[in-house]
Amino acid sequence: MAIPATMRAMVLEAPRQPLRETQLPAPQPAAQQVLIQVHACGVCRTDLHIVDGELSEPKLPLILGHEIVGTVVALGDGVRRFRLGDRVGVPWLGYTCGECRYCRKDQENLCERAGFTGYTLDGGYAEYTVAYEQYCFHLPAAYPNAAAAPLLCAGLIGYRTYRLSGDRVEHLGIYGFGAAAHIIAQVAVHQGKRVYAFTKPGDTQGQDFARRLGAAWAGDSGTLPPVELDAAMIFAPVGSLVVEALRATAKGGVVVSGGIHMSDIPAFPYRLLWEERVIRSVANLTRRDGEEFLAIAPQVPVETTVTRFPLEHANLALQTLRAGELEGAAVLIMPSDRDVQ
Repeated sequence: MAIPATMRAMVLEAPRQPLRETQLPAPQPAAQQVLIQVHACGVCRTDLHIVDGELSEPKLPLILGHEIVGTVVALGDGVRRFRLGDRVGVPWLGYTCGECRYCRKDQENLCERAGFTGYTLDGGYAEYTVAYEQYCFHLPAAYPNAAAAPLLCAGLIGYRTYRLSGDRVEHLGIYGFGAAAHIIAQVAVHQGKRVYAFTKPGDTQGQDFARRLGAAWAGDSGTLPPVELDAAMIFAPVGSLVVEALRATAKGGVVVSGGIHMSDIPAFPYRLLWEERVIRSVANLTRRDGEEFLAIAPQVPVETTVTRFPLEHANLALQTLRAGELEGAAVLIMPSDRDVQ
């Protein structure tokens, strides 16, 4: 296909400013990179943290977006994993050095020189993007473009959070029932776990949504569930939820924070942590997480709930996410893909 000289993109020029619709030169793939025509890109809470200045080291100007679904349209030197026309997904982790102490210990998600899509590398709020081939995924054919986009962060980070919650879990709590929670709850229910969903107080719509996806119970975040939890996952960026989750967990329970940013955790009595309870965080993802989750998702099968926005309405999508008015995930649709979504 003919690749245009320019492309449309929504660009962040400074924190706490709206994205600006811009015409930019289409990028060119370097060695080991593929050029991707973007079809859809999910809108993640991490994007909000970047726009709001809570993640303070983005490249600027920046094209946000790290839940990218698109087609490979050009190959850089040395590319071997993909061919022209392949449909690929691009996640948050966009590059690792392969040499630092974390990479050598198979902890690439902690790489000291990592690059992150839509943060230190330009992302998918644009008609075209480039990505390193080793950090792209083949996508399950069962998922249309818009439906596949949330799998690439909400799904992948949700899966890593779920995996780190432990193997011996029967009763699993989920705090914050948004994009990640609505995906991983389906995996947990499929694997025989009883899910207890916690939403902000009074969010009966979110609680009903959780029950429709198989939750055994749903209620306000300040309420104790009917049983003690073996583990709890926190997807809302609210530090006080760590304390609420500790109150709800049984002896030896694990509380996992799946977010990249959270408000301060308030002081709490040691008795809530005692009896070998554990608090841990999730940092980024590994390629292994991605491969495992994308194999599991069609087996469940995970169904994503998405609200579509045209590219030029990216600011509205971010505003809707900030207001908590979404059921599931927001996805930007590119002009070339609107007729098939």
